[in-house]
Amino acid sequence: MLIDSADLDAKSAYKLLIGSVIPRPIAWVSTVSTEGVANLAPISFFTVVGRKPPRVSLSMQPRSDGVTMKDSFVNIRDTREFVSNMATLPQVEGLHRSAFDFEPDVDEFEAVALQKEPSDTVRPPRVKGAPIALECTVDRIFSAPDGLHHVVWGNVVRFYIRDDLLVAGGRIDFGAIAPVGRLAAEYTLVDNTFVPPLDTEVMRARAGHRIVRLDGKDTDYSPIDTPAWSPSGATTTPG
Repeated sequence: MLIDSADLDAKSAYKLLIGSVIPRPIAWVSTVSTEGVANLAPISFFTVVGRKPPRVSLSMQPRSDGVTMKDSFVNIRDTREFVSNMATLPQVEGLHRSAFDFEPDVDEFEAVALQKEPSDTVRPPRVKGAPIALECTVDRIFSAPDGLHHVVWGNVVRFYIRDDLLVAGGRIDFGAIAPVGRLAAEYTLVDNTFVPPLDTEVMRARAGHRIVRLDGKDTDYSPIDTPAWSPSGATTTPG
C-alpha cells in the first residue's frame, strides 16, 4: 500500500511514523523550571548528532491538547540545561508514569516515586539508579514555522556511567544494562545481540516470528486503540 503523506492529518501521520521508525531509544529527560520544580519525561524522538563536542538531539511536540508546550521544552528553553537518563527495565514503571501530562507545579520525581541524584555540572538532577546519564547544555533550538514543534541540540558536558559498565578500551558493557526502547505506543526490551552473518538455522527459525509480548496481552493489542493514548507521546492517565 502506498500512502500519500499530503492526505494525512497530523494524528494519522504520527501513527505511521511511530510504527515505522523502530526501535527508538528513549531520552528520559530531567529538567528544572525557573521556579525550581523538577520535571521528568520520556522523549523517543531522540538521537546522537555529534561527537566533538558530543551532542544529542531531542524533537519535542506540544502537550496532549495540541497547543501547550510541554514542561520539558519550556524548562530547557528557559534554563538551557537538561539531563538525558537511560531508560532500563528496572525503572520502566516510573518511566511510563512520567509520560503523563502533570501540571507545571508538580515535581514529577515525587509524583512517580523516583529519587533524585545531584548532577555534577547542571541544575537538573539525574534519576537515581539510572545506569547512564548525559548532563547537557543547550547548543541551539530549531523551531518549526507553526511554533509548536521544536528540535533541541544539547552538548553533553558530563557523562555519568555506572562504574561496572565502563570496560577496557573505554566502551560500555551494554549487555549488562537491560535497555528499554520505544516501538509505536509500546516499549521493547533489548535482550539479544548479534553480528552477521547468522547461522542459516537461526535465520530459518526466526522467519515469520512475531515479537514476544512480555505483558500477556493479545498479539494484536496496541495502546493506540485505547483512550489513554494521545498523539503527543504523553499518556492521558497517570497510571
